[in-house]
Amino acid sequence: MLLEKDSAQLSEKGISPETVANQITQFTKGFPFIKLTAPATIGNGILKLSTDEVEMLRGQFNQLSAHHNLLKFVPASGAASRMFKHLFEFTEAWKSNNDESAMRNNTKWKAAFEFIDQIERFAFYGELCQLMAKNNDSPERCIREKDFATLTGYVLQSHGLDYAARPKALIRFHSYPEYNRLALEEHLVEGANYCRQPDGTVNIHFTVSYEHHELFKKVTGETIARYEKEFGVKFKITFSEQSPSTDTIAVNPDNTPFREKDGSLLFRPGGHGALIKNLNDIKGDIIFIKNIDNIVPDRLKSVTYQYKEVIGGLLLWMQEEIHFWLKRFYGEDEITEADIAASASFATNKLFISLPEDFSTLSPSRQKEILIRVFNRPIRICGMVKNEGEPGGGPFIVDDGEGRQSLQIVESSQVDHWNPEQKSIFERATHFNPVDLVCAVRDWQGNPFNLSDFIDKNTGFISQKSKDGKDLKALELPGLWNGSMANWITLFVEVPIITFNPVKTVNDLLRQQHQ
Repeated sequence: MLLEKDSAQLSEKGISPETVANQITQFTKGFPFIKLTAPATIGNGILKLSTDEVEMLRGQFNQLSAHHNLLKFVPASGAASRMFKHLFEFTEAWKSNNDESAMRNNTKWKAAFEFIDQIERFAFYGELCQLMAKNNDSPERCIREKDFATLTGYVLQSHGLDYAARPKALIRFHSYPEYNRLALEEHLVEGANYCRQPDGTVNIHFTVSYEHHELFKKVTGETIARYEKEFGVKFKITFSEQSPSTDTIAVNPDNTPFREKDGSLLFRPGGHGALIKNLNDIKGDIIFIKNIDNIVPDRLKSVTYQYKEVIGGLLLWMQEEIHFWLKRFYGEDEITEADIAASASFATNKLFISLPEDFSTLSPSRQKEILIRVFNRPIRICGMVKNEGEPGGGPFIVDDGEGRQSLQIVESSQVDHWNPEQKSIFERATHFNPVDLVCAVRDWQGNPFNLSDFIDKNTGFISQKSKDGKDLKALELPGLWNGSMANWITLFVEVPIITFNPVKTVNDLLRQQHQ
């Protein structure tokens, strides 16, 4: 299927022929569905903390975090174009049929008119007015004269704010008396409040797209001094791009490689699961992960800070116990039956780790070997919010096919909805994954794990796409918080719904939580 001329293209991207062959095999075989055992719920996979436990864990975080290198990891390569999809569609429709009364009565255009009618409430309104004033124009004139296409053009296109071409991180989200903040700046503020090291350093890593890398560097260079002065910190900001080596080959419907008009192979980004390589490459210690658009203004941040310390405290507490047992197992002292019993109880009752059914009948040396294997893994604590109908993944108890249970974040596409039992389990989910994670990625000796060793490679998925009018199939790698972390030690904790306020469309910024 591969030609001799393909070698140079593969070499340039850092992709081996074996990787391509394996991906084509995955297209041919497909991916098995996840086998759900039950939804993770309060008392059965999800911890619900009391007020006393919340304060105790915050204390643990403040005590133990000083001995670790904290880092905030923000996937920020997503373009903002999807935020404005309804405005693009409205603008084209308005140009061909500018009957305002008819369009206002059409529910399809409700969101577009909401944007126009309330445009002064957006944090970017002042900047928009300044840009339009340079051309002796204004939003007020456009609205008064029903020149809506000009107004949206100033928001979306390069002669104005150019928001359609910007990454979501560089959209102005929130208004303040002195200065309105970009989404990126809100993450700087968050980092200064829960990722601050004893010496005042705040480590933040953004994953960015190649085309916006320099813009990110320029914007952070212009803004960090403001927040360093305000919070008395020193930011250490780093960036990485999604590696071309994580791209996946596209295929025709018959699973042969899809080729461009010039005969070259077509590769596509491997999805957010590709970011496990970025996460691995930074060689971190304790890493908080949060999406770029899940932020709120300062007046609502206190609960976010509180629960970041809570899940961080739980992580550090669990890590201390895990490392205690690993040091015992690798030490010179004899391991007693009581040690085995206590560590096995900790594994099953505190970490939700499924040990073999015959564990109690095995020899002490074999039991010790199993416990070392299940303890010596990366750890993640995942905040979960009550499900209020948001689309996306949720927390479930999953069977690996060999009788072992584990906690996993599962997407709808991973579930066999034609199976009534599996469909019922998925629909009984009580909680939703807001992507609120804290991770420990070093072993008991302080060495960074190789995170690629803990990926479940059977959890990717295939989607139908097209290019130049031709159908193709695309392959997405196991998701960053799905299959890419499937073999980590995982705990789920309920966190307040106020900690989850994503901005999927620009109109979400009109919600009370973002005003």
